[in-house]
Amino acid sequence: MPDARTADPRVASAIAHWAPRFVANGITLTDFQEVTASIRSWDEWCARWSARADIHAALGCEALSKRQFVSAAEHLSRAAVTYHFAKFLFVDDVPQMKVAHMKAVECHKLALPHLDPPGEYLRIPYQGKSLSAVLRKPRGVTRPPVVVMAMGLDSAKEEMLAYQATFLARGMATLTFDGPGQGEAEYDFPIRGDYEVAVKAVIDWVETRIDLDPAHIGLWGVSLGGYYAPRACAFEKRIKACIALAGPYDWLGIWDQLPELTRAAFRVRSHAHDEIAAKQNAATLSLQGVADKIECPIFIVSGRLDRIVPPEEVERLAAEVKGPCELLIIPDGNHVANNRPYRYRPQTADWMAERLGAAPR
Repeated sequence: MPDARTADPRVASAIAHWAPRFVANGITLTDFQEVTASIRSWDEWCARWSARADIHAALGCEALSKRQFVSAAEHLSRAAVTYHFAKFLFVDDVPQMKVAHMKAVECHKLALPHLDPPGEYLRIPYQGKSLSAVLRKPRGVTRPPVVVMAMGLDSAKEEMLAYQATFLARGMATLTFDGPGQGEAEYDFPIRGDYEVAVKAVIDWVETRIDLDPAHIGLWGVSLGGYYAPRACAFEKRIKACIALAGPYDWLGIWDQLPELTRAAFRVRSHAHDEIAAKQNAATLSLQGVADKIECPIFIVSGRLDRIVPPEEVERLAAEVKGPCELLIIPDGNHVANNRPYRYRPQTADWMAERLGAAPR
């Protein structure tokens, strides 16, 4: 429950609504409880979470120095996701946010070689610069199918280990990338509604790898990525199957009901100078006239209690797609059903494995 001494409504909202996501994606419950209980003002958010992340990072570096690589991977991965949540919506102070962000990236890089299976940090050419990404491949599989993973408004590749695990365990590689307006790319490239441009660059890169199967590519997206992934599938026909988690159909249509922190993050990450410009950018994120071009199989998930993206948004998408569609709305699920991950994470991974022809494991 929110602390009665918390006067800042943004902090109170965070305490009330974010625990399921934090815990499902790598934050211990006690860390969430203790850190949020210490915060009275949103201005303190990044520093308090970074201080807790520092503890995990120090443990990870100590384990590395002792060549205790399993422990190092655990500590550094937790440090990375903790730094990530220090910065994820902290756009009022971009310099402070970026310091925490770069610590998240560095801890994640240090952890990657020691994960099971290990990860490869890489850069994918994109519009004269590049997009950062992480590739992980299942053990014992030659040229596996690959699930390309699209982030949301406030997520980044450092938050994705739990999601990756469900696909890796079923014989699929994961390619998790920071696209325009996301993670490491947010400083160079603004959010764009035509996300298929970024996905094309990523799939072009997949086709250069001899250790991946470019004939069996799936696309997965979470939250705003649940818009990006279906949008890309409408235009990029190399994608064989799509999973869309709690994505909007029409971002501008739900703009006024979005939380204050979400609107602010969109403004900054779409490189808009004010809210009027942000709403103009928001208008470019729509599946109107696009959804009926989606022909590949798609699995759409939402929570009936979602207070950010109403389930009616995904129902509209499901009604308009041309290809095979499975729709799962979890009656007691919140945004992305992070409070009920067991109701969809294994199920969607099994579904993707079947569509991509992953070898049974």
